[in-house]
Amino acid sequence: MADRRQSQTGCRPSGSDGARQRRHRDRQMSRAPKPPRVVAELGRPETPQETADRLAENSRKYRSHKTVNNLVLSLLVTVGAVLVLVLLVPRNDNPITRDIDYASIAAQTQPVVDHALASPVLPGDWSANDAEWRAGTNGQVPSWYIGLLTPDNQYIGFNQAFDANPTWLAQKLPDSPVVDTVSIAGVTWDVYRNSAAAADRGNFDYALVTTAGTSTYVLIGTAPTGDFETLATALAPNVAENAAE
Repeated sequence: MADRRQSQTGCRPSGSDGARQRRHRDRQMSRAPKPPRVVAELGRPETPQETADRLAENSRKYRSHKTVNNLVLSLLVTVGAVLVLVLLVPRNDNPITRDIDYASIAAQTQPVVDHALASPVLPGDWSANDAEWRAGTNGQVPSWYIGLLTPDNQYIGFNQAFDANPTWLAQKLPDSPVVDTVSIAGVTWDVYRNSAAAADRGNFDYALVTTAGTSTYVLIGTAPTGDFETLATALAPNVAENAAE
């Protein structure tokens, strides 16, 4: 009986041997090649080239998507930075009015000009938005210019040209003949009116012109005639001074 139990025990694998056999079987199954994946669109497994093409297309789409995202993000950052600057920079809603001290500019310019430059003394509610000496290079006529604003914010441009010729005056008063003469503070002025349509007149509605010595005085603008008379009166001493030379 003992021999038979021993024989039966010897032909039965031990527990450890059975576990090893199962692990070996599992390894063999895991090493077995997997069947190729069937692609629904093709109805068959992909070829190696089709797999490579699919992966390349997916990669391209990913990069394209990232590029668009980066572009949108950059635009958002730029717009945000601009908005921050707009919010931080202080703003003044009041109109900017330049008030030029033309008397000081005339005094600084006078040493380089042989004849007296006009610097009219006007009421306190007048102002100037420009004043400059135009040297008249390349054969041009030299002139002294002041851009004046009346109390009603109307414009009168003052020009004192030296040795002016008819061409220079015609450029200032295009296609406008003399229509009258007036005497203001002892000075005779030629009167010009712009005959063009109102929309084409620009800053020239009315003008006064006189000559004294080598100086030609031109007042041109959009102000009422009363304001022109105020300016012409203020210029009378300078006109007399240049006439006496």
